[in-house]
Amino acid sequence: MPQLAVGAENGAPIEIHYEDHGNGKPVVLIHGYPLNGDSWERQEAALLDRGYRVITYDRRGFGRSSRPTLGYDYDTFAGDLAALLDHLDLTDVALVGFSMGTGEVVRYLGTRGSARVRKAVLLGVLAPYLRKADDNPEGVDGAVFENIKAAIVADRYSYFDAFFADFYNVDVLGGSKISDAAVRASWNVAAGAPPHASLACVDTWLTDFRTDLPNIDVPTLVVHGTEDRILPFEATAARLPGLIKDVHLVSVERGPHAIGWTHPDEVNEGLLAFLAE
Repeated sequence: MPQLAVGAENGAPIEIHYEDHGNGKPVVLIHGYPLNGDSWERQEAALLDRGYRVITYDRRGFGRSSRPTLGYDYDTFAGDLAALLDHLDLTDVALVGFSMGTGEVVRYLGTRGSARVRKAVLLGVLAPYLRKADDNPEGVDGAVFENIKAAIVADRYSYFDAFFADFYNVDVLGGSKISDAAVRASWNVAAGAPPHASLACVDTWLTDFRTDLPNIDVPTLVVHGTEDRILPFEATAARLPGLIKDVHLVSVERGPHAIGWTHPDEVNEGLLAFLAE
């Protein structure tokens, strides 16, 4: 099981689990909260079939990676990504992030540059800045996130029930685009993460990426569901064409947050066409 040491806590290594399959141009897939690298199965299969080398990894605190109580911020997350790219000596790579994973892509490119990167893809994007403020009236009221943290502390298992209902828009798409079994599988992954990571990640959603975005100098594809209840389209994706130099925005009509699972044909068609350009 491939593991990469990226730090230490109390003398014990903090290790990132990764998977590396296929040949061809490399594509790194960075998962969303509160899942792991396996959540990319519908994109990984399509990419491998098209001849790409596909690398997935589990963010610290999730999946088969270490479960530290430190390092839950985007500078550290981007450092973990950089360590993986350096370890595998990847060049001409496409970085593909979903939800929280878009933060790694934006912070990496915004602060570390694009020497190893040829393209970026942001699905269900977190940027530019989610918290409402005087200079960010399009954002979401901070009380929403305090309530989320309180719900996680009170009963995170119950919170995940409500979270995944909105993650997949189950009331609308259940039985057609998302099965009860798939929702249950996601819940099981989330429940297996440690309480500290489940809670600590919420504050990272409020990271201000506005200074990172102008530094992105590679072609960027943004794909976002118009009915995203987790990261609302108008507060996130709709704002990026004015903030990233070379960006193409694709909206998935009636798509929820987890468009990679519910709308794989649309997502994969756009992803593969963009990577092939």
